[in-house]
Amino acid sequence: MGLTAKIRTRDGWAVSHAVVTVTDMAGGQVLRAEADGEGAVRDATALVPGAYTVIVTAVGYAPAASSAIVTASGRAEVGTVTLARQGGTELPPPGPWTVDPAHSAVGAVAQHLGISSVRGRFTQFSAAIEVAPHDIARSRVEAVIRAASIDTGNAMRDTHLRSADFLDVETYPEITYRSAGLTPAGPDRWTVHGELSLHGVARPVDLDLAYLGTGSDPWGGTRAAFRATTELHREDFAMNYNQVVQAGIAAIGTTLKVELDVQAVQGDTLPQA
Repeated sequence: MGLTAKIRTRDGWAVSHAVVTVTDMAGGQVLRAEADGEGAVRDATALVPGAYTVIVTAVGYAPAASSAIVTASGRAEVGTVTLARQGGTELPPPGPWTVDPAHSAVGAVAQHLGISSVRGRFTQFSAAIEVAPHDIARSRVEAVIRAASIDTGNAMRDTHLRSADFLDVETYPEITYRSAGLTPAGPDRWTVHGELSLHGVARPVDLDLAYLGTGSDPWGGTRAAFRATTELHREDFAMNYNQVVQAGIAAIGTTLKVELDVQAVQGDTLPQA
């Protein structure tokens, strides 16, 4: 007897805070049940045989409605109900996620001589993500980058970048980023609002974030992929060094394009590969 259902996101994740309401054809409520931690609804209330409307709601998701027929046994098997995020945006399931440095990249691109680009990356960093369960805007990310791990493929240039002219890694060994919330910017896209501490200066910096989906890994875990970009101006972080070559052209551009390719593992620790 009663009602059974499974509530899932479009990616197949459980919606543990969903509420299922059953109404009769006159619009009267006959049953209300909440999903458990696995997104399952199991209510033993006997229902009078007939036709009903099943409405599923959850904070942050668009409501879904469907019809159900209760048989002579008094049971309604709704099956799997798929909920879409409000505005069509999606994120991985709530809880902690740990960024995997071995499968992620923190890079930056600067102009050189006004005609080409120099690419660099930081090889040592760690980051943690917390996806909020109900109000996605409260999701958080914290990252720490070892400034001395800069690598542009040229040892002389890297030594100069680590010096007091640029990163000054002896005085400021870490670059940190802490988010203060996020807002939707379109399907599967978000703007992350946070504060970047670089070269002893803390400034608000927004990231343009794209969620690329989730999947299983060979170690029995679940991974989520993201790509984020932003632009930084060196003078905003008191890195004013420059060398002017002929015709007044700066040797190194003052604008940095930051590119983040992130793979995160569900949970607060990384698997032992």
